[in-house]
Amino acid sequence: MKKALFAFTLAMLTAFSAHAQDLVGDWQGTLKVGPAELRLILHIAKNADGSLHATMDSIDQGSYGLPVSSMSLKDSKLNFAVDVVHGTYEGKVNADGSDISGTWSQGQPLPLDFKKEAAPIKAEHKPAKPSDVDGSWWGTLDTGVSKLRLVFHITNTEDGLVATLDSLDQNVKGLPVTAVTRDDSSIKMELKQIAGAFAGKIDKDLASMNGTWTQAGQSWPLVLKRAKDAAEMERRRPQNPTKPYPYREEEVRYENKAAGVSLAATLTIPSGKGPFPAVVLITGSGPQDRDESIMGHRPFLVLSDYLTRKGIAVLRADDRGVGKSTGNFLTSTTLDFASDAEAGVAYLKTRPEVDSHKIGLIGHSEGGMIAPMVAARNHDVAFIVMMAGIGVPGDEILAEQALLITEASGKSADEAKQAQAQQREMIELVKQEKDDATLERKLREKLAGQVPEAQLGASILQLRSPWFRYFIDYDPAPTLRKVRCPVLAINGEKDLQVPPKKNLPAIRKALEEGGNQNVEVVELPGLNHLFQTAKTGAVSEYAEIEETMSPGALEKIAGWVLHQ
Repeated sequence: MKKALFAFTLAMLTAFSAHAQDLVGDWQGTLKVGPAELRLILHIAKNADGSLHATMDSIDQGSYGLPVSSMSLKDSKLNFAVDVVHGTYEGKVNADGSDISGTWSQGQPLPLDFKKEAAPIKAEHKPAKPSDVDGSWWGTLDTGVSKLRLVFHITNTEDGLVATLDSLDQNVKGLPVTAVTRDDSSIKMELKQIAGAFAGKIDKDLASMNGTWTQAGQSWPLVLKRAKDAAEMERRRPQNPTKPYPYREEEVRYENKAAGVSLAATLTIPSGKGPFPAVVLITGSGPQDRDESIMGHRPFLVLSDYLTRKGIAVLRADDRGVGKSTGNFLTSTTLDFASDAEAGVAYLKTRPEVDSHKIGLIGHSEGGMIAPMVAARNHDVAFIVMMAGIGVPGDEILAEQALLITEASGKSADEAKQAQAQQREMIELVKQEKDDATLERKLREKLAGQVPEAQLGASILQLRSPWFRYFIDYDPAPTLRKVRCPVLAINGEKDLQVPPKKNLPAIRKALEEGGNQNVEVVELPGLNHLFQTAKTGAVSEYAEIEETMSPGALEKIAGWVLHQ
């Protein structure tokens, strides 16, 4: 499963007391999300008719002027909705109008209090004469599990040095550094919102900084070099297509009306006269954009380009609550994402360029679990391709993942078995305890001393999420037995996240038990979970490999789809 370091995109609210005019001004609060801290500034002003309007700055996310909507006040109780982030706030103003105590809800309830500031709060900085460290500094953070390219952009201002951070392989850009402190050759850059910091020494030649990256109680060496050219920070991704494309590309939007979700997507249509066969691409787990971007790669961009050049129309969408799509990702389960994929099928049926009898699904990882869910109940699906889809229950997948990924990171066999046993203990605890508050208490007791304190909150949040609860209980076999359309199931031989030896035979068995005679199951030699040609299959290789998707895998998928 793909989880980014930077997990949350939050922005907030406004408030006013029983005497609305008393709330005019600036308010400051801090939202704690696991180990992360987000500083929020609320700017409240009064309209000509006496009503209030407000905007919000999320300082540590570099977001300014976020609009607040749906404000109501009754008996000092404040209720607000922030439509742009699909969040709500409920709070209470104290008697003298100096504090607001309440709860922010965006997938989960989190305490959030505001305090009125006497002086206006300055959120942005005016530039000053450049310092000797102004510019971009980059290095590769090797955590043992993955290698991430980090870029700090440092600027001198009237208030001192400020900076932002890009994590290139996680598609995170412009993350504000909360504090930059320098003492002669020593420099420290803190990011409270991700519980991270870099501390290092600036070399005399001002060409590098040698130091340590610390996050969530763990530390790794990190050397930053001054970037002379943006090109030196880019990894080669030779398969990324370049425009102009020999086909039509269209930005589209369609609705999952039952869920109240609007999905933003790209539709690519082959040149020539249609109607064409078409596919909906379904992303893997975690908040994914339409290209399924990961570690500097854009697998779905490469796949859609290849398929469209072969004469297949392709629809690929941002996950709900991600990119330009609406909805709440944090409260969603695999079943919810399946309904979004089904909405994609319904949309393709409305397009005259598409042959409505030849619409299929191609799902990767969790998407390979979703494709059969949709096909089993929707006969408009003509075929499915399961790329690293699961064939055994979710709890078995996670336990096997823990073992294989720990081994691949260089740990001993005993340490890997211990990691697997711990994963099973956590899964069993989540299964047994249905009350979230009780589960959180038990998880804290269980994980105390095993997980760094700064990381504990985020770990518990993931373990008690609706998605996790659904996934560990899900057995794909009953659904696979109901699939009647043609199925191609492929896995990479070196896949450590969805091991082929455990899943491919189970997929074949379930499909055949259901009477499906049009089934092809293939283990592709030398490929990892992303279908890259790999040495070991370890997650740490994903970013290092220039290849985004094996030409053999692309050819197999396209050829099979066209044959259908």
